[in-house]
Amino acid sequence: ILDQVGEPVIPPRRHRKYQHSYDKIAYKNRWGVEAFFAKLKQWRRIATRYDKIAANFLGFVKLAAIMLWLK
Repeated sequence: ILDQVGEPVIPPRRHRKYQHSYDKIAYKNRWGVEAFFAKLKQWRRIATRYDKIAANFLGFVKLAAIMLWLK
C-alpha cells in the first residue's frame, strides 16, 4: 500500500475548531475546472458518451470546448 498525502484545496467550515490551511489559488482554479465540465455536459453526446472510440470522443470534447471558448 502506498502512502498518499494530499494537500487540502477546499477551505474548512467556519465552525471547525481546527482551521487547516488551504491554497486559495488552487481552490479558485478548481472551481473554474468544475464549471467548465458542468457546461461541457450540456451536450448530450458528451454526457452519455455515444462515441465508443476514444479518438472520436476526444475530438468532440475538443470541438465543444472550442465552441464554449468562442461563446
